[in-house]
Amino acid sequence: MTQRDASIQVIAPNLKRRLSGVTTTVLRLIPVQARHIDIRATGPGLTQGIPHISLWRVMFLPRDTWRVWHARRNNEMILGLLLRSVFRRKFKLLFTSAAQRDHKPFTKRLIAKMDALVATSPQAAGFLDHPATVVMHGIDTDVFHPAEDRLAIREELALPQGFLIGCFGRIRPQKGQDLLVEAALELLPSRPDIHIVFTGRATQKFEAYQADLEAKIAQAGLSDRVKFLGEIPWDDVVRLYQTLDVFTTPARWEGFGLTPIEAMACGTPAVACHEVGAFDTQIVEGETGHLIEKGSAPALIEALKRMMDDRVGTDKMRVAARAHVEQHFSIEREAQSLIEIYKRLLS
Repeated sequence: MTQRDASIQVIAPNLKRRLSGVTTTVLRLIPVQARHIDIRATGPGLTQGIPHISLWRVMFLPRDTWRVWHARRNNEMILGLLLRSVFRRKFKLLFTSAAQRDHKPFTKRLIAKMDALVATSPQAAGFLDHPATVVMHGIDTDVFHPAEDRLAIREELALPQGFLIGCFGRIRPQKGQDLLVEAALELLPSRPDIHIVFTGRATQKFEAYQADLEAKIAQAGLSDRVKFLGEIPWDDVVRLYQTLDVFTTPARWEGFGLTPIEAMACGTPAVACHEVGAFDTQIVEGETGHLIEKGSAPALIEALKRMMDDRVGTDKMRVAARAHVEQHFSIEREAQSLIEIYKRLLS
């Protein structure tokens, strides 16, 4: 055990190998927090680029110092409880919840054993039976920023010119890609300069869902204008945000939903759904994008029509979208809010 290990104040576990929204949060947030407090990630696949400690070393940290164990999943709460009760490590247990639904009884029992709770939105806090501090996610506005030349990036990424709509995320009914496909079938035949790109992976369970969507697109003769790009390199995801005219996230359910604010930070207005994730707090209706009825293809079609038909107004939204994210959703704000909670627990 090194002296550097002994100085650790906070450990943020990530006990999932596959990339997920929670993993992405850990990857982005910890480097920012590490500028102000000694925090380490632990778990598989997170060593590159962020402060890290292996799980086996966590189990042998000195017992004379209190630390915060910041869990975001059930298995991470369980491990924190084991470290405290079995290995007798002095951990204050913090859990962040993004869920906007009733927790299962087992999860509720775990939550009740935590020393403090964070909710990523007021809606998520409403589903907790205990007091929670609301800390909404933020993003790095130095990474997500408008491009100097959007059309040049399109050429580099072999993307079409014209009006480009994007939808990013895992391919599954929860994310509502079928609603955007339905909108495409309605809107694109009469608007030849409109193109749509999807990114994200379909797991085996949802491969048939994606195949059905692609079959509908092909039957309508739109395969050259509606593309499923699959998973793409992270740097290309950021650049793709920068090229879009509109970003859509017609999800039926989200824990928080970072993609609209990532898009808006890149100067791209967004269309998202009421009563889903934190979208109601992210988008200013008519200024940074549009909020629509959840699960409604007609509402999505109408919102996209407005943005397609008023290109000047849509361009004005670009500036407002960027300014809104800088003011309310910077990752520095999120990092500092969490650090204040860590310090209260450690005091």
